Amino acid sequence: MRKAAVFVTRDIGEKALARLRPVVDLEVWPGDYPPPRSVILEKVPGLFGLLTLLTDPIDAEVINSAGPELKVISQMAVGVDNIDVKAATARGIPVGNTPGVLTETTADMAWALLMAVARRVVEADQQVRQGIWKPWGPDVLTGPDIHGSTIGIIGFGRIGQAVARRARGFNMKILYFDPQRQIDLEESLGVEYAPLNDLLSQSDFISLHTFLNASTRHMISKQQFECMKPSAILINTSRGGVVDPAALTWALQEKKIAGAGLDVYDPEPIQKDNPILGMSNVVITPHIASASIETRRKMALMAVENVLAAVLGKKLPYCVNPEVY
Repeated sequence: MRKAAVFVTRDIGEKALARLRPVVDLEVWPGDYPPPRSVILEKVPGLFGLLTLLTDPIDAEVINSAGPELKVISQMAVGVDNIDVKAATARGIPVGNTPGVLTETTADMAWALLMAVARRVVEADQQVRQGIWKPWGPDVLTGPDIHGSTIGIIGFGRIGQAVARRARGFNMKILYFDPQRQIDLEESLGVEYAPLNDLLSQSDFISLHTFLNASTRHMISKQQFECMKPSAILINTSRGGVVDPAALTWALQEKKIAGAGLDVYDPEPIQKDNPILGMSNVVITPHIASASIETRRKMALMAVENVLAAVLGKKLPYCVNPEVY
């Protein structure tokens, strides 16, 4: 009997792939860059499973190019904004993700960016490497205090809550905004709910932890930047599309905010001539918030578990569209 064909769009590690090899006809795209769209369109007819990364656009055309054999799309990420889940659901195809496992790791990265921007760590490091060592002085590379300040958390799911727990250790006032107020957590985490504009106007640090969808795309735009303190620092470890990039550039150039720490951008990769890359008050990393060794290994195994469940005719353990069942 012919094994089910599964295409993996990047090498996710042999420990995870070894669980698939005995039970499926496995093909793994080689190299560090995503397969071109033309390759995915060429591969998808006849596939049983597609294991993707967030860099792979799996839109309606890709999904509808698959034959009736396609029974699972499993993504090695929490967010699935690169996948047309609606089109997959219409075809009865379950879409899997890897929730929960990267919560603490991503929260750590948000704090790394927050502290790096506030205390000008990258700027100072670059100066030293360039042979610039200014003598100690009252204003040399000064930045705002983190302890005792106010942090505004936009999106209060697992990661937003993890950021709040860390903020308590810095004796910060913690505000949060989420479409669903979570009163039960306010006392236990020491947080206060605030409408979005109130949060923006009161916060010294604003950290984004919301999914990207039609309602959150560019939710931080010119109007929102105008609400912020000129001393505010924006941190984004969610998705680049949550922030209007033109508005962000404007806000930084016009000193509407003091700085930004960005692990994501819209579009990715950021273009070499983007003016943000020349700003010393911006720290930007290439979408690595979940990039701890242990977390990435767990994510790979969870993505594989979704594929294996489909092969066995079972429900995906981590499914974003359970209505297909």
